Amino acid sequence: MKDRLFYLISKYHLNARRNLGQNFLVVPDIVERNVERAEISENDVVLEIGPGLGILTDVLSRRARKVYAIEKDQRLVEILRREYEWENVEIIQGDALKVPFPEFTKVVSNLPYQISSPITFRFLQYGFEKAVLIYQLEFAQRLVANPGEKNYSRLSLMILATAEAEIVERIGKGAFWPRPKVDSAVVVLRPKPKKERVELNQNLVRALFQHRKSTVSSALKKSHHMLGLSKEEFKGVKVVFDRVPHAQKRVFQLWPEDVLEIEKYLKEEKVLRA
Repeated sequence: MKDRLFYLISKYHLNARRNLGQNFLVVPDIVERNVERAEISENDVVLEIGPGLGILTDVLSRRARKVYAIEKDQRLVEILRREYEWENVEIIQGDALKVPFPEFTKVVSNLPYQISSPITFRFLQYGFEKAVLIYQLEFAQRLVANPGEKNYSRLSLMILATAEAEIVERIGKGAFWPRPKVDSAVVVLRPKPKKERVELNQNLVRALFQHRKSTVSSALKKSHHMLGLSKEEFKGVKVVFDRVPHAQKRVFQLWPEDVLEIEKYLKEEKVLRA
């Protein structure tokens, strides 16, 4: 598997494109472990973002009913189509943040790191069973953080509201070519059933986490413009922010249910538009 990757790199005189976040995983054991973690059956339809030179894709093709691999780099698309004869793999050329996703049951990917946040939120808009994803370690730590922890962020809150996330393996820089500047981690992501999800107002969440170390009351006052309030409107409702639920909690201590309480109160007080 590793030999295959370097053979293709040499054959096509490839240089990784940093602007596309290209760091190819070269450790076969990690590829195999991630496929095992995904528990792929012959009925599964798997989505892969950034197949690169097809090392993971090839393993997935032997387990799944169908694999959709979305690749932005035209060079790599041409290599994949020339070098492999997969019958159950469809290569989709395009930007994974823009192209329509086909229906899928699982996601397994070594993600381009610069799109980690938006692609994760995009995944969660779809109904799938499980994702096994490689992220930069720092991003993964924010992804799985709980309220009160130093890495807890808007990302952490939104993941808590919609999914269960767990770091299952840390990966050193030497597992990739070219070597990235930071370590990475494997995260297993499982969407929560719809009835267990907490749907939150995105403007409110952004307004709060713009000042994550401030109290809730203070953060809302500082970010009132993000709620669509003019200066004049803010003067009229300023006192409401002092009475909001969890007013004296620090923003980074909030659970999704806490934010939902704040949202409901602000809507009742006509401060936040439905």
